[in-house]
Amino acid sequence: MIWVLILAVALSIFLTLVLVFKLPRSGWELVGTALCVGVAGYGLQGHPDFAGAPKAAVENEKVVDDALLKQRQQMGETFGKGQNWLILADGLVRNGQFGAAAQVLSKAVRENPKDADLWVALGNALVGHGDGTITPPATMAFERAAQISPQHPAPPFFFGLALAQSGRLPEARAVWADLLSRAPADAPWRADLEARIKRIDTMIDMMNKGTPPAGAAPSAPVAGANP
Repeated sequence: MIWVLILAVALSIFLTLVLVFKLPRSGWELVGTALCVGVAGYGLQGHPDFAGAPKAAVENEKVVDDALLKQRQQMGETFGKGQNWLILADGLVRNGQFGAAAQVLSKAVRENPKDADLWVALGNALVGHGDGTITPPATMAFERAAQISPQHPAPPFFFGLALAQSGRLPEARAVWADLLSRAPADAPWRADLEARIKRIDTMIDMMNKGTPPAGAAPSAPVAGANP
């Protein structure tokens, strides 16, 4: 009976992604493979008769800030071609699966190379996969997003956030200050950005005075896909 339920749940997930979230046909194979691997893994290691013993995912002992995912969604296009990919990737990020999200988004940007939101999400996923440290591939993703859409606020916002988390505070401040200078007065994210810049200023001032800052970065860890 338990196998019937497991297979039914897997099929339900696949149909939901395809019919409700309109998962691109090119992504069917990837999702189908992931579900099959999950079912096979349960077959090899699952013990439905044993008492439950919850355990956190290995990669994801990191904190996923759901507010940052919403921030990226708020800054991005609501009906862009890459939204189906972002939905899938954001789900992986919320479960702490940054590596898997990065793989999904790498495929997504190959199919939609001019979608800035996908590049931003890829940069975030790569930063999350690197334990909050910005890497050359992540930097490239943010820069590519900025090249595609120079007026898009998400690329510099999340690039600055990744720099700050990596301890590169002066660089982060410069990126954010430039974004703030171009931000519309009524931008919903303007107040948050101003507050982050003030926190960076405080931390830089403390460091210049030789006082260790209270935290390693002015904000919570990057999310991925999806802030």
